[in-house]
Amino acid sequence: MDKELLVSRKSIEKRVKELANQISLDYEGRDPVLIGILKGVIFFLSDLARALSIPAKIDFIRAASYGSGMTPGSTIQLTKDVEIPIQGKPVILVEDIVDTGLTLTHIMQEVERKGPESIRICALIEKLERQETKVPIDYCGFRIKEGFIIGYGLDFNEKYRNLPDLYVLR
Repeated sequence: MDKELLVSRKSIEKRVKELANQISLDYEGRDPVLIGILKGVIFFLSDLARALSIPAKIDFIRAASYGSGMTPGSTIQLTKDVEIPIQGKPVILVEDIVDTGLTLTHIMQEVERKGPESIRICALIEKLERQETKVPIDYCGFRIKEGFIIGYGLDFNEKYRNLPDLYVLR
């Protein structure tokens, strides 16, 4: 498969630091809970958390919606839930890519049931071509019109997550 460079590692690092600075300002004295949405968020969440200048708790959640191809599946199932208590806490859901918005909407509803003080969204990528439901992204790394994105945690059939840059598959 051919791939075309979309965003360099250096540009990713710069943007992650900018997002972390904004989150640190917005959550000063509040100690947010960062909930990473597995699996694609691993590198983004790690880099984001290390760049914060405030304390934050970290947990993970996972919902399965992607099949083995390049399109999201239609059924969304929670396969891993958060383990730390989030009732009354400020929560930031950290996502690699918001595509149709359906998975993130489902996860937001699940997290909301646990009674957090607030829920905000931090996404590395907002993909604009196939949105089925608009998700309010509070902290967005990059907005991309179209294409299947790989690298920096994002995969195609479990491959390419380890690439340090973001690419579009051609």
